[in-house]
Amino acid sequence: MVLLLTTPVTAGAQARPVPLRVAIVGLVHGHVDGFLSALPQHSGVELVGIADPDGTLAAKYAKKYALRQNLFFTSMEAMIEARHPQAVLVYTSTGDHRKVIETAARYGISVIVEKPLTLSLDDAVAIRKTAREHHIHVLVNYETTWYASNRAAYEQVESGRLGALRRVVIHDGHQGPAEIGVPPEFLSWLTDPAQNGAGALYDFGCYGADLATWLMHGEAPLTVPAVLNHDKPQLYPNVDDDATIVLAYPQAQAVIQASWNWPFGRKDMEVYGSRGYAITVGPDRMRVRAEHDADEQVWTVKPLQGIDSDSLTYLDAVISGFWTPHGDEETPGANGISHAYGLRPGELSSLDTNVVVMQILDAARESARTGKTIRLANRAE
Repeated sequence: MVLLLTTPVTAGAQARPVPLRVAIVGLVHGHVDGFLSALPQHSGVELVGIADPDGTLAAKYAKKYALRQNLFFTSMEAMIEARHPQAVLVYTSTGDHRKVIETAARYGISVIVEKPLTLSLDDAVAIRKTAREHHIHVLVNYETTWYASNRAAYEQVESGRLGALRRVVIHDGHQGPAEIGVPPEFLSWLTDPAQNGAGALYDFGCYGADLATWLMHGEAPLTVPAVLNHDKPQLYPNVDDDATIVLAYPQAQAVIQASWNWPFGRKDMEVYGSRGYAITVGPDRMRVRAEHDADEQVWTVKPLQGIDSDSLTYLDAVISGFWTPHGDEETPGANGISHAYGLRPGELSSLDTNVVVMQILDAARESARTGKTIRLANRAE
């Protein structure tokens, strides 16, 4: 069965009269390759500057993508003042996210960072305060945000076909960053807890925390126990390489399994309701069964369209004012966190959603350190 998701046609899906001016800050995150590879397909986005102090990295990417030398700067501030971008795309270590966001905010420039948002809940709350004071957008990019299968699973829950949401099990990860051969500048900070926050817990646990928060309409869990393993200390002596996090909600539970020990890369999710289930299989397939179905159905889901299709298109819509992420203009709810949600997959990128994500990751790290279950009451105030 082929499932076609309906996405409203909005102004954000239309071509803008002039390209969105974006700049890169940092070249140490391997995901910058994905952006530079995709850039030629986005005529509505213009790369106007790149800031990184490492001349070797600058030369590497200049050669690989035939980039002009005058795009490169060693200072973020110098690049902004010379090139005047409308948004910056951050490919630094996670540990540098807060500093980069605060610098961009002083210039009134919106930001999209690679997942996760930052290293701690304290940093996340500070980033949210900065964004509100300077009236900028801060978005977080996850590969799984743009999976049509995740959107389809969400809609199965929202439609009521699966009944009340009871359990979510989310698997993310791969064989390990060293095993898959990430670049040395990427590996060095991924395996440094001061720059990555943890190991697999932060690198891949954030995906599950993000999806669970979206499915739970922005609600933070009541408790968070977590267990970390160091199965490959010879490769990763300073950080975990396997993590299991359990999120307890009043009437549901989410289990996040994040690992650098899978036999292959995976990003999939099992969603169980009181009357059925939806299990995603990669970006575009899903296994579904409701209580009166004789057999499980396998669906192929059409790619997301319009402003929901990828991070650059979504960023363009947000910066252009065609779409405001839920929560950006809302009054904080309980514990200082807006309980904002929407059907759009881009809400997985919103700042309020990702403050909750950091609340979860922070608690999971503390739980693993102490061996205790962490209760989240008032942790974000």
